[in-house]
This record gives sequence, C-alpha cells and structure tokens, in this order.
Amino acid sequence: MNASWEAFLARAEQLMGRIEAALPHGLMEPDWDASIAFRYRRRSSGQGVIAPVRHVGAMGLDDLKEIDIQKEKIRRNTEQFVRGLPANNVLLTGARGTGKSSLIRACLHAFSGQGLRLIEVDKAELVDLPDLVEIVALRPEKFIVFCDDLSFDEGEPGYKALKSVLDGSVAASTPNVLIYATSNRRHLLPEYMADNLTYTHTEDGEVHPGEVVEEKISLSERFGLWVSFYAFSQDEYLHIVLQWLGSMGVAPEAAQGARAEALIWALERGSRSGRVAWQFARDYAGRKAAAQ
Repeated sequence: MNASWEAFLARAEQLMGRIEAALPHGLMEPDWDASIAFRYRRRSSGQGVIAPVRHVGAMGLDDLKEIDIQKEKIRRNTEQFVRGLPANNVLLTGARGTGKSSLIRACLHAFSGQGLRLIEVDKAELVDLPDLVEIVALRPEKFIVFCDDLSFDEGEPGYKALKSVLDGSVAASTPNVLIYATSNRRHLLPEYMADNLTYTHTEDGEVHPGEVVEEKISLSERFGLWVSFYAFSQDEYLHIVLQWLGSMGVAPEAAQGARAEALIWALERGSRSGRVAWQFARDYAGRKAAAQ
C-alpha cells in the first residue's frame, strides 16, 4: 500500500468520524445513583445529556416561613406522587423571591429517601421533553421535571412541546413523571392591552374571551395544581430575616438588633422577599463573625 493510499484512508476515517459526531444520537442514561438532582442540557453537537448535580443545595421545609398554605399544597401533592397515588402537575406563580424554587428543592430533600428525583430542564430544551420522559419511564424512581422561571414569547418551539405533554400525550401518561414549573407570569405568555379587544359580549351581558386570550390561558390551565405566591408584608419579611439569622448562628439579641438594618437593606433593593431576607442574613452574619 503506497503512501498516497494510506493518506487517503486516514482522511476518510477523519471524515467518517466528523459525520458520525454530527449525526443525532439517542439520549444516554446517567448514573442515577450519582445524585438526587440532574440537569438536562443539549450540547453544541445536538446531543442531549442528563448530568448529575454533584452539590444539591440543602433546603428543608421547616426553613421556609410565611408560605405555610403554599407549602402544604406542594408537600401534599408531592407525597401523593411518591406514594403512587394520583397527583397533579404544578404551576407555581407570583412575586419573585418568595420561595417558589426553594419549596420544590425542599420537597426533593424531604422525599428523596422515598425515591424522588428531580431533572431540571431549561425552556430552550423543552422540545426534547418527550424523549426525556421516555427514557425515565421504566425507572423505579419518581421524577419531577423542573422548569424554573418559565415564560414564553410568541412562537417559541418549547411552548407546543410542553403543551402536548401536559395535554395527555402518550409520554405524559407515564405515572412516574410530573412537571413542576415556576413563573412570574400566571399564563406563561406576555399579555397585551390589545388582547382585551378580542373579548365578546352576549346580549345578556356575559363576557367571553377571544381566541387570542383562550390560547394564552390554555397552557397554564393544563397544570392541575396552581399555587400562587404573594409579596411579603414588613412583619413577614422581618420574621424570615430572624429565622435565617438564627439558622446562621446569630444570637437572638443581635438578631433583634438587626431589624432596622434589614429594613434598610430591603428598601435599597425595592423588595421584601424571602430571597432578600436570606441575602441580608448572610451579609449580617458574615460581618458579625468577621468582627469577632
């Protein structure tokens, strides 16, 4: 075999390798024992990967204050799910920083010992949701597919994929998968003043939404359980601050003395949310520890 023929074969092998890398591949299962939480991501090659989250942030249900009603609804639904009882897909909506994502993470920790697992999926990858559901369908664990801060603009491909799964497609009938999503938008799509023009009125005074409005609410109503979160009052915000300071080792007397600083912190950020309370507590506890 001459040198030119060998060079040709080497180049052909390189070309075949590139073509093979560019071809779509089936979704590979991860090591399910590596974590209780996973992320689904699509690489630049188009290959979908379910990667374990090596360090899952600790969060307990008792750590979350001033959302007792919402907490009980999510906890009860999740418990029904892991026990194999009927349960609903969940949409958590409302003010930012009020504990929507933290509540889902706390439920994961609470029920992971009973086989609960979580797979986080960005909205850009929701088009692969049927494939993701199919690959976990025969697993013994229960899976929450988690979409954080979910909202869509008009025409995004993930909208139809999610709607199809929630609407009862073959993939959605898998009994070991539920979808939990958080959003600041109740209907997940932008709403405009012009949408009001599509409403119609009957002779007896009834009001009926037009097709544009019906389409915008059709996705959110496919979630069986809606849980709404609201901005905290000043007293509720301070209660959360004190709870976090206590969990970070700040003495009760020092925590009570931090109330004024906590209010200034919230005023500077224009929000009295649980997230702001947690951020203040970390700053205050860190400064106190450094000064000792």
